[in-house]
Parts: sequence; structure tokens; C-alpha cells
Amino acid sequence: MPGQQINVFRTDMNEELERFHQVCGELEAGRLRVAEKIDGEWKVNSWVKEVILSGFRHGKLSDMTQGQFSFFDKDTLPARRFTADNGVRIVPGGSSVRAGAYLAPSVIMMPPSYVNIGAYVDEGTMIDSHALVGSCAQVGKHVHLSAASQLGGVLEPVGALPVIIEDNVFIGGNCGIYEGTIVRENAVIGTGVVINSSTAIFDAVSGEYIRANAEGQMVVPEGAVVVAGSRPVTKGPGAEHGVHLYCPVIVKYRDAKTSGSVTLEDLLR
Repeated sequence: MPGQQINVFRTDMNEELERFHQVCGELEAGRLRVAEKIDGEWKVNSWVKEVILSGFRHGKLSDMTQGQFSFFDKDTLPARRFTADNGVRIVPGGSSVRAGAYLAPSVIMMPPSYVNIGAYVDEGTMIDSHALVGSCAQVGKHVHLSAASQLGGVLEPVGALPVIIEDNVFIGGNCGIYEGTIVRENAVIGTGVVINSSTAIFDAVSGEYIRANAEGQMVVPEGAVVVAGSRPVTKGPGAEHGVHLYCPVIVKYRDAKTSGSVTLEDLLR
């Protein structure tokens, strides 16, 4: 039922909670998504976000202690429970997936890592240690999210596009991909790169800067190999003192001959 709208205009709290649990079940089954690609463009199902927010609004603080570890959260937002039948490999050591998130069969989570509500993680993807898949982030097939990297959560505003990572993307360690960013298929994001909708990216292949589009989305091109760099301040005292600003740089593009398993170091040689 992707994109099919459930009536969100009922106001009774019990009905809203019932609707919230229904939507969470559909999200967890992968039959419903916060955002989906239609005719080549990503569109937000803002009504799904509205329903998710109702779960925060109506939930009550609850004791979710597990063993010697104390946890307290809204009773509407427990951690998901998986079985072997789900086909998801969650390595012991502190990882957690919140209710309302989808992990496809063959996804691997290394400890500790976290996937928040509304997120969609497709098959064959690796979520490495200390990595975060924020609320509503959409992650494609065979993505590698390296250790300590973060995909920012975008629940509000409800119409805002979440972080989108398309198929076969490699994200290096300690990266931050935040609101308004779409990383197209086969891109490689080098260690320590930070991208959001206000970040200008310099394309060293074309010699031009890539900036957010009219919808406020920063789109990393398909197959781009992006590393951390800098650009000089051109006006004012900063220019006089030789100050540089952070700037991701596209150093090359992957081609059809590039193996999906090639390392970042090989790409940059």
C-alpha cells in the first residue's frame, strides 16, 4: 500500500493510537514508506510523518529496563523485536531498532548501532559500529554505512524530504549526511565528509559548484567520489587572512568497470 493514505483526520486519542500502531506495522513490514521514488523523483508521504508524530504525542513515559541497563521512553516507541525468520543479522553488543523501522532480509547491524522510527533499510546493506540511521532515512540496497557515520533524522517539518541514500552507495567512517541530502546510486562518500542542504560541493571534474536545488535538496550525483576539502573565503577579512571554509570535493566518477567491492583507496589512486 505504498502512498495509500490512511484517514488522518480523526481526533479521538484511541483512534489515533490505533492508526499509529497500524501504520507502524505497515512500515515494519516494508509495505509503507515515509518517502518513495516516483518517476525518478523522491516524494514525501507527509501524512505518514504526521501519524508517527501522533505516537510521540500520545505515548506515556514507560520503564523499558533490560537487565542491568535502565531505559525510559514513550510506551508507543519500544525497540523492535526480530526473529531468525526476519533474515536480519543483528550482531550482539548493544544495537537497537525502534518500532516503525524496516530492515530487509540480509541487512547486517554491527554493534552498537541504531535505526530510528520511519527508517527504511533495504537488502544487503551493512550498518557498521556506532552508525546511526536517523528517523525516516531511506537507505537503498547494498549500501555500506561505515563506523561512526550518521544519517540525520528528519521527522519535522512533515513535508521535508528525509535523508536519501540510493543503491550501492559507500559511506566512509565518521561521515554526516543530514537533512535535504540525496546521495545517488553508486556514489562514494569518503571518510569524514559532512553534507547537508547548505553545503556547497565542488565538482573537480566539471569545475563547478553543486548547490541545493529549488526544492532545497542537495543532490550528490550518481557515481560521484566525494572527499573532504576546503575552499578559500573570497571576500572580507577572511580573504585577507587566507581563511578557508570546509567544502566536499568530487574528485572523480565511478564508471561501469568499477567493482562494487572496490575500496575507497583504490578509487582515489
